[in-house]
Amino acid sequence: MSSRYTFDRREALRLCGPAGVALWSAFRASATGAQAFPPIPSWKTELRQLVPNVYAYTQASGPGINNASLSNAGVIAGPEGLLAIDTLGPPVHAKAFRRAAMTATKKTFTRVVNTHHHRDHTNGNCFFAPAEIVAHAYCREATIEGGIPARPYEDRPEWQEGMNELKLAPATTTLTSKTTYRYGDLVVELIPNAPAHTWGDVMVYLPQHRILFAGDILFYYVTPPAHNGHITKWIDAIDVVNRMDVDVIVPGHGPIGTKKELAETRAYLELVANELRKRHAIGMSPGRAAADINVGRFEQWTNPERNAWNAVRVYAELDGKLTPDTDTAAQNAAVAEYTALRAKR
Repeated sequence: MSSRYTFDRREALRLCGPAGVALWSAFRASATGAQAFPPIPSWKTELRQLVPNVYAYTQASGPGINNASLSNAGVIAGPEGLLAIDTLGPPVHAKAFRRAAMTATKKTFTRVVNTHHHRDHTNGNCFFAPAEIVAHAYCREATIEGGIPARPYEDRPEWQEGMNELKLAPATTTLTSKTTYRYGDLVVELIPNAPAHTWGDVMVYLPQHRILFAGDILFYYVTPPAHNGHITKWIDAIDVVNRMDVDVIVPGHGPIGTKKELAETRAYLELVANELRKRHAIGMSPGRAAADINVGRFEQWTNPERNAWNAVRVYAELDGKLTPDTDTAAQNAAVAEYTALRAKR
């Protein structure tokens, strides 16, 4: 038997009897060993103009780089000011984004839209004051509950400048249904699409240009983390995007892309959901199940430890115990087991 598999026929028989063996045999037979896949791309930090008055801000990453908190943002310029789509996390990132946008447009920010509450998208809100901050009602509540961590990003010393300036700045305006703004002749639609990555996801859609700022509903070349998401409904949320008239998609993490990359995000989530269901049925722990799955071409995506987080969320869904809250202890335990098992390969 391949050394990849940490759960064997004897263990399946002990836990689940003949039915467990049959299920184990089915997914083992369909699994393959390591294969060569095309490398994922690298991308750079830049403020890129997509069409007049619309910009995407990406942060550099690529193969082997820890993408955690290297999120994307967007800018829409109107006659009276700028709209920011997310504000990034560490002060050094938020300030660099703000400076780049204001330099390019010669305008100031009057409004911020948060696509969800995670700190790598909302910590920077305080640096855009006194702009109005708009978000899903759940996003506001979760931002307040999360607060500002005592030692944010302490494992990234290069990000520490300005940490003492961080202040909690939750949404001042909330929504639960589609909302439309107009920046000159440009129509800007805020579309809730949750639960998915969180229970408060909002996308920003520009129908005239077929551009979508998807937030963390989409991760391109970066392992999508269901830290407190709902993977089955997340796949449904991606299907919503697939039915939209969209040419250009700015993901929450990764390079600017299209529906081609959208299909890859969906394929990853569907693969892990299906494989985790099989392993849940025969009694594997979430960490072991995550380590056991052959994710194929997605093995090269950054931050693979998130497979263990995702296993915890799928298992909770299957057990009828899924809530909007993060299962921190369970996810930490799963990551520890996943990491230990992968180190033995």
